[in-house]
Amino acid sequence: MGIYDRDYARAPRPGRPPRGVRRMGPLGGGGMFPGKPWSRTVNAWIILLCVAVFVIDGFMGGAGTGRSSGYIETGRYWVPDGDVWVEVTGTPYRPDSIRPQQTHLGVSPVSEVVQIRTSDGQTASKTIYGIPVLDQHNQVVAVAEATGASGLMRWFHFSTKRVIGGAELWRLITFQFLHADLYHLLFNMMALYFFGSLIENMLGSKRYLAFYLICGAAGGILYLLLNLAGYMWVEQLGLRQIPGLLDNAPGMPLIGASAGVFGVLIGGAFLAPMARVLIFFMIPMRLSTLAWLLIGISVASILFGWDNAGGEAAHLGGAIAGWAMIRHPDQLHRFFDWLGRFDPTSRRFRARPAAGEAGTADIDRILAKISRDGLQSLTKAEKRTLQEASEGDAR
Repeated sequence: MGIYDRDYARAPRPGRPPRGVRRMGPLGGGGMFPGKPWSRTVNAWIILLCVAVFVIDGFMGGAGTGRSSGYIETGRYWVPDGDVWVEVTGTPYRPDSIRPQQTHLGVSPVSEVVQIRTSDGQTASKTIYGIPVLDQHNQVVAVAEATGASGLMRWFHFSTKRVIGGAELWRLITFQFLHADLYHLLFNMMALYFFGSLIENMLGSKRYLAFYLICGAAGGILYLLLNLAGYMWVEQLGLRQIPGLLDNAPGMPLIGASAGVFGVLIGGAFLAPMARVLIFFMIPMRLSTLAWLLIGISVASILFGWDNAGGEAAHLGGAIAGWAMIRHPDQLHRFFDWLGRFDPTSRRFRARPAAGEAGTADIDRILAKISRDGLQSLTKAEKRTLQEASEGDAR
């Protein structure tokens, strides 16, 4: 959803978007600021990096190619218990059984019709499909639910099991550049393309990168908290699942730029709430309405356990972070002051206004006006002042 280099918007006429805001595609909007060539923006490089990772992942056997170079355990297993099999989550053995010294995945998936024990204690026939889990003697101790994945997917995906159990914190960033298939990639990159420049031009390029990555990481953290709580509540305490907690297996991989994109979308809706977008190229809608609609879908998915509830939890986490940071953009310098010297949210910019540039008071007033009344409330002179400030690091 958006990276265009356009003029600041004039105050909109009733029923029309500000000048420079295009009526775009499925979730469209446009950048409102003149600035660097597209290829020199951080938003462009984020998009290009996601595309490059997708292509490389495809060559390595991932990204929905139908082939894989390995598997990821989701954390759900079928374990033999006498003549029947039982489903367990988290570990490939029953709590009352002897733990194998070590386990590893087999090479090829298996499919077998077995007798299972249902939750009410009855038995039933079921075809189980997955990867055999072998002990140190290469004996089958369980069948793991698993998903095929390339090396990039295995190394960089996000999951509760990897981040909590393995302390692999880098996955809070790396999962944001992986995508499941071409449609997943296109949707996220279109969203970023249409709206990213609006946020980048307000914050400055380097601080926009911080904004985007923090939103993505916040999405991963909210997913982790809800998944960990759901796992502990149901699997460890044995209690009935409650709405809002995620009961999927803790090893289930989470990938995609959607959490960061949702943060960008919410930020764009805060800055230009009256901008018009076209849903599916035909349905006109205000950007603020679209943002609330998508948030509503995410909340409903989590509460009612719809498909992709885990992904929607990440969307909601990114949206919350985007809403918080766009309302208080000056707070970003507390964490990322070293990223830039001259953008409006930098302490260094505030301390050393260059000759001919706006002073601290002017920038503070303009940013406060945007937070209070939206981007469309700025005068032409105020837009020019803010743009000159945000481009100070290029001079």
